[in-house]
Amino acid sequence: MGLTFVSEPVRVRTPATSANLGPGYDTLGLALALHDDLTARVTGDSYTVSVTGEGAGDLPGDETHLVVRAMLATFDELGGRPRGVAVECVNRIPQARGLGSSSAAIVGGVQLARALAREQIDDAAALRIAARLEGHPDNVAPCLLGGFTIAWDEASGSRAVRLDVAAGVRPTVFVPQERGLTAAARAALPAAVPHADAAFNTGRAALLVHALTRDPSLLFAATEDRLHQGYRAEAMPGTASLVAGLRSVGVAAVVSGAGPTVLALTPIPGDFNTGEQWRAESLGVDSAGALAKGSMVEHAERGPVAAGRKS
Repeated sequence: MGLTFVSEPVRVRTPATSANLGPGYDTLGLALALHDDLTARVTGDSYTVSVTGEGAGDLPGDETHLVVRAMLATFDELGGRPRGVAVECVNRIPQARGLGSSSAAIVGGVQLARALAREQIDDAAALRIAARLEGHPDNVAPCLLGGFTIAWDEASGSRAVRLDVAAGVRPTVFVPQERGLTAAARAALPAAVPHADAAFNTGRAALLVHALTRDPSLLFAATEDRLHQGYRAEAMPGTASLVAGLRSVGVAAVVSGAGPTVLALTPIPGDFNTGEQWRAESLGVDSAGALAKGSMVEHAERGPVAAGRKS
């Protein structure tokens, strides 16, 4: 017997994310209170997407859209597809800026498919699907689960744990007009790094877990990195300059994901001048993650993938 699908529209809100957080390359991620809103309903015999806000006019309106691709991958995991789905996206997460716009689309598609299908998959399976599509789990994990996440890969696929963020963490993003490409940022990294730098980052990443969840006073030291940001500086001189400027006045600043956005985790001095090319926005931490509304997904228990405390 094939899958059946709900007839009413389903909705999901997906948070922006910042990955790496300095020393936690491809591992650590944080969900931020800036969201895309997606709606889907089963209809007709084709897959269509309408986009307003970020990416309107640039993103495809058919089954090649990343949201639909994620939906189709999830339907295939469940064992059946509806003949068609109409998707509406209200996008607020800047595209290609290091704030997880692609992860938000992928996780949104997975969650919409889960909500439309009457047969459920758990968060562990949802994370595996999303990470397979994205290529790495550090952004999709906080987008799906909310809060602060630690993600890793095993033979069976990607896994993650979720932790609550300490009250003293104050994220601010500095978003430039220009875009960046994750593939180009990864291409700037060397095939090997000195053992001393790897050991340095291991210690700082461990400290960052404590600083983000228990003691924000340690965030400045905990966000030091020798693994990736320095190698990417030449390709993003404005980003590197802003990170250095903020850190020179004691702000725990890092490159957000692959850049070019800069993330600060501690308060910014009132007299600090970033320049006109940067749009600064103070954001809270999103603790809920990408929950679908009007469906069973909203009430499903978090699986082992989300081990840790849940707000």
